[in-house]
Amino acid sequence: MRAELQNVLKAVTELPPEQLPRLLGELEEIRCTAIARLTAPAPVQSLSDELLDPEEAGRRLGVSKDYLYRHSREFSFTRRIGRKLLFSALGIERYLNHQNVLTSRHPRA
Repeated sequence: MRAELQNVLKAVTELPPEQLPRLLGELEEIRCTAIARLTAPAPVQSLSDELLDPEEAGRRLGVSKDYLYRHSREFSFTRRIGRKLLFSALGIERYLNHQNVLTSRHPRA
């Protein structure tokens, strides 16, 4: 048993009975906090997004730059800034992960 808990156990044996309900409430608060931490989703790390030119985006996606220009409206990770066509690196990563999930669910015969 942890040293901190051994101190609490010792305190329980020495506390006057009228103080035990408050101690039990405090212990319950500690227990609930621990359970909440165990069941909470992992914190999402803040990733900074990078905007890629069509050449780099095409390389990551395995398609040509021309293909990206022709089909840019089909991709949610396309970013247009003025006349410039750029692509979100995080969006491409999510897209590729989603495609991998789909292909792993439906293997080709």
